[in-house]
Amino acid sequence: MLIGLVGKPSAGKSTFFKASTLAETAIASYPFTTLKSQEGVAYVKVECVDSFFNVQCNPRFGFCLSHKRFVPIKLMDVPGLIEGSHTGAGMGLDFLNDIREADVLIHVIDISGSTNAKGESVPALTHDPGKDIEFLDFELNMWYYQILKKGWDKFARQVKQEKASIIKALHKQLSGLKVTEQHVEDSIKNLKLNIDNSEGWTDKDLMNLATELRHKSKPTIIAANKIDIEGSEKNLEKVKKDFPNYKIIPCSADSELALRESLKKEFIKYIPGSNTFEIISNNLNEKQINALKFIKKEVLEKYGNTGVQDLLDSAIFDLLEYIAVFPGGMHNLKDKDGRTLPDCLLLPSGSTALDFAFKIHTDIGNNFIKAFDVKKRIVIGKEHKLNNLDVIEIATRK
Repeated sequence: MLIGLVGKPSAGKSTFFKASTLAETAIASYPFTTLKSQEGVAYVKVECVDSFFNVQCNPRFGFCLSHKRFVPIKLMDVPGLIEGSHTGAGMGLDFLNDIREADVLIHVIDISGSTNAKGESVPALTHDPGKDIEFLDFELNMWYYQILKKGWDKFARQVKQEKASIIKALHKQLSGLKVTEQHVEDSIKNLKLNIDNSEGWTDKDLMNLATELRHKSKPTIIAANKIDIEGSEKNLEKVKKDFPNYKIIPCSADSELALRESLKKEFIKYIPGSNTFEIISNNLNEKQINALKFIKKEVLEKYGNTGVQDLLDSAIFDLLEYIAVFPGGMHNLKDKDGRTLPDCLLLPSGSTALDFAFKIHTDIGNNFIKAFDVKKRIVIGKEHKLNNLDVIEIATRK
């Protein structure tokens, strides 16, 4: 699973990326700090099932803090997009192509309004952040439209001549963008397009179809970054009102980065995504202590958390509707190496016990006999739909 971080230059994507991954990445207050996409490992947070069994887990991947399990996912920081990216302005097409494989997008905007469309500094609150949401929507929609429109007349005639399914044909054409047959079918249905006369679809129809497919294959959540800058709350209220179809989460990537670096240096106790922290070191200077006090008062107490962890979690569990499932045994929660509940797997909502078996390993799926719900201590069949935080054991043919 891959989350793409997108937005204009200097909105704070690289800070968000580093805060999420603690990767070494260039951060500066001028446009185009990042000149190529970077990929790293971030983590989504779930309640760990170890507390249900009154044990302490030992993750193979990720980590667990106070029974909060952090499960690894991939995060890509895409360099700043500008107006005309879909036409190749700057390195726009290269950057857009980088997000082809993204399953979901986090659009980082500067909610303080202190950077203009080009990422250049302006007095705070003088630039409308809503314009940044509109601009990226347009660039992404046009990018999809251009790919869809390319050779459309020939494509539509060929589909008709071969009496092929337009749904299957469009899926094949756009599969590189993570467009599924279901996305195509639902979009055509929503737009009430004549499926038997794709030759008659107008440019407007194709634009509307491209827009629908973009929203379905690249669902997007808005990170209202730099919320810690004074006055940003007014802009936040406005964009929430103006863009009701988007989930918009206030965010301070700078604050999260400071907290995670302090955690790494063992200056504080902190669970990412929580509303507080505890200073545990005597080695902090006055400047560091004042910075932490500011974060606590102006970010954590005002907004409940820095927003970074919420955005990652919401992208996976709300927009993509994934669930977390743990492999475990009815009589033993440990693996062959003695690790307790070592794995946590992320699956699409509606996944079955058989889907889970294949997720673990192809051989386990192919040799599936039955499964066990370890929490409920019952046998379940291969078509049984799993729930979030289930613990499942798979029985296979030897």
